[in-house]
Amino acid sequence: MCSIMGYCGSCADLSLFRSCFDQTISRGPDDSRVLEIGGGLLAFHRLAIMGLTPEGMQPFTLDSSAVVCNGEIYGYEKLKEQLSEKYTFQSGSDCEVLLPLYREYGVDMFQMLDAEFALILYDGVSGQFIAARDPIGIRPLYYGYDAKGVIVFASEPKNLTGLCEKILPFPPGCYYKDGKFVRYSEIYHASAYTRDDLDTVCRKIREKLIAGVEKRLVADAKVGFLLSGGLDSALVCAIAAKRSKAPIRTFAIGMVGDAIDLKYARQAADWMGSQHTEVIMTREQVLSSLEEVIRVLGTFDITTIRASMGMYLLCKWIHENTDVRVLLTGEISDELFGYKYTDFAPSAAAFQEESEKRIRELHMYDVLRADRCISANSLEARVPFGDLDFVKYVLSIDPEKKLNTYGKGKYLLRHAFEGDYLPHDLLYREKAAFSDAVGHSMVDYLKEYAEAYYTDAEFETKRKNYAHAAPFTKESLLYREIFEKYYPGQGEMIVDFWMPNKSWKGCDVNDPSARVLSNYGASGK
Repeated sequence: MCSIMGYCGSCADLSLFRSCFDQTISRGPDDSRVLEIGGGLLAFHRLAIMGLTPEGMQPFTLDSSAVVCNGEIYGYEKLKEQLSEKYTFQSGSDCEVLLPLYREYGVDMFQMLDAEFALILYDGVSGQFIAARDPIGIRPLYYGYDAKGVIVFASEPKNLTGLCEKILPFPPGCYYKDGKFVRYSEIYHASAYTRDDLDTVCRKIREKLIAGVEKRLVADAKVGFLLSGGLDSALVCAIAAKRSKAPIRTFAIGMVGDAIDLKYARQAADWMGSQHTEVIMTREQVLSSLEEVIRVLGTFDITTIRASMGMYLLCKWIHENTDVRVLLTGEISDELFGYKYTDFAPSAAAFQEESEKRIRELHMYDVLRADRCISANSLEARVPFGDLDFVKYVLSIDPEKKLNTYGKGKYLLRHAFEGDYLPHDLLYREKAAFSDAVGHSMVDYLKEYAEAYYTDAEFETKRKNYAHAAPFTKESLLYREIFEKYYPGQGEMIVDFWMPNKSWKGCDVNDPSARVLSNYGASGK
């Protein structure tokens, strides 16, 4: 993944800065460097994925300018070729193109990038620090101000705890310059709808997702795949398997006894001929890992924490037992094509509004989960459903076509891949949420633990300590109190709980699991 940090002015305590930066050394255990520049600091922990030689180490410099970037720049080879007439490149790193691009195009470069990235750049000509983040926020970036009002940027909030009084997420699709955040992309908003017919829509979905997977297979380090047994991760794996000369490596996790998706993951793995590994987790592992998972995540959101338990433990196993360094995952499909609860959308316009809201806030929830669970175990996440071209197109599809009027959720995506990508039964199987699919017992254990942790009177008293996103169950109170232990007073980093839209009929529920919805039906069976 890599970790970056930038102190954009005079730093009174270099040792404190280094200790804060080292809170995220798991993101980049291969090498570390701190550069004093422009009266401030740029810092980098490296996880070598592209350009594995020492020349690929950051910060990259060009004359008096420098940059640190946690990201993947897709199509960087073409950019290097275009820039090579004026610039000499020393490494195979994709991020080495950034300073030449900035020299040529300034901040206009950000809307040119096909990338998932977060960067901090020092412009040696203007003497300014500039920061930017990709349109969806797949790569993390946070900011705060020190006691003297100096802005500090970092990959994770744990880097800023102790340095900044208030920590906030850097807004996706924005750059920071001249003391202001400027939006360069509103990818979450469809300015117009495509008029493509159903067959054309499905053909483009297929072509664009295939392209999104293919570009994310390029790495100088070993690549693996998280395979939950549901539609989204199975499609990513199936596309990759068709384009790989050797069997791909897939990994699945489930609870002892009632892991819903393990059997479906095994069926998908057998179909595509992957080298498949199953990891089993226990009640004891879940409960003993809870505090560490919340510390790693930096959130109190119920859905995010539940869904992170299996993902974190699986990534931990992969880190400790394999040489895989890059993992492709299936996140962001639900926000584009719908959840179980979006079947209750009262209109196509309401469906689209909800989808755009979810994409806009995604960096605080599912994207955060994938980033932290994977990076905490010194691995890199890549998210094909977050491909910019793919996201723009799916959001532009007439929402009338995305409503579940077909008797099957995510019909467009399923129909797009009919053929020989997956067996028909797997392609059209109802899927449970990941936190349920690893085994219903996991969520039950967490809720039972929280119920026993507080008396009813303690719950009513302690929940009143929080005005923002107030806990509404004992489980949510437990998570909030653990969160506050590591991120005191920083609750506003998370805007609210990731829940079904309570204003829709049938969605006014007090638990984020799809299990509580009336249309859950055969999901996950």
